[in-house]
Amino acid sequence: MDYIELNNNKNQSKKVKAIGYAILAALLYGISAPVSKLLLVEIPPTLMAALLYLGAGVGMLAINTLKLIFKKEENEAKLTKKELPYVIGMIVLDIIAPILLMVGLTMTTSANASLLNNFEIVATSLIALLIFKETIGKRMWFAITLITISSIILSFTDLSSFSFSLGSVFVLLACISWGLENNCTRVLSSKNPLHIVVIKGLGSGMGSLIIAIVIKEYSFNWSYIAIALLLGFVAYGLSIFFYIKAQRDLGASRTSAFYAAAPFIGVIVSWIVLKEPITSIFIIALLIMLIGTYFASSEVHKHPHTHLEETHEHIHNHHDGHHNHSHDYEVTEEHSHVHSHEALEHTHEHLPDLHHNHSH
Repeated sequence: MDYIELNNNKNQSKKVKAIGYAILAALLYGISAPVSKLLLVEIPPTLMAALLYLGAGVGMLAINTLKLIFKKEENEAKLTKKELPYVIGMIVLDIIAPILLMVGLTMTTSANASLLNNFEIVATSLIALLIFKETIGKRMWFAITLITISSIILSFTDLSSFSFSLGSVFVLLACISWGLENNCTRVLSSKNPLHIVVIKGLGSGMGSLIIAIVIKEYSFNWSYIAIALLLGFVAYGLSIFFYIKAQRDLGASRTSAFYAAAPFIGVIVSWIVLKEPITSIFIIALLIMLIGTYFASSEVHKHPHTHLEETHEHIHNHHDGHHNHSHDYEVTEEHSHVHSHEALEHTHEHLPDLHHNHSH
């Protein structure tokens, strides 16, 4: 087996693993809507958003603390001052987006907002393409279009439910904010995902909590608050963790496309837990989603490309054909340290990961 074939096999394995992370992230996030619906009886919306993010931050901080106590070896790269603008952007956008959505909801119907919310997939992809120069081929655009259409069908209730107004503008601005936030997180994905979720959860959670206090959205039902925090840890903390790991190899647009499965999972959970019926609209939307997912997962991107000389830090191994530097000690597992790449030109199947963000 030659180098190119070996590399293609490893890239395919990496791709399948990353898609698995994205779908797992969607599965975990998918349970948030139906369970939140039950909790919102006692917890106001802004406070609910704060508790979900705080649950994510506190839960992942607990995991990180346990790793330190048991002195488990850390092989992920740490965040540095260089990533600070993206960290701040991630936190601020995660606070702004829900506020814009809530303002929009005061001026338009929830059905209209639900339809417009699907623009987040498109916003993420366009921002990835235009600002962050992520490669998106025709096949992937077709997949994104089908997945967006399926999401719109899923949230569509009535032709009269759609209207464009000032409220619609705020909902679209919320989608753009989340799209930009997804891309900020993508830039950070080569760093320790556990640390990113802790910072994201605590930062966005505290910001939302301050807003909840200012607008006087309180609740002292401690059992509901505890459940909301636990839900935040599972549906936000663990979900964001796997989402970041998927972004590391798939890029922002592709991860967003697979993550769009979350509403479908939410409908299935609602059917099981809340006894809400499965409709024919859901079946049609699901079939279109599956076709879109097929095109996204079967995409093959392969062409001659050049790697420029570069020095950076991230988790890696010495079996992927891109990390051939030497060590003074034996290395067999994944590890992280500052390392350099020599200029290289070759051809193999690849994704828009850290080493393949070249222009076309």
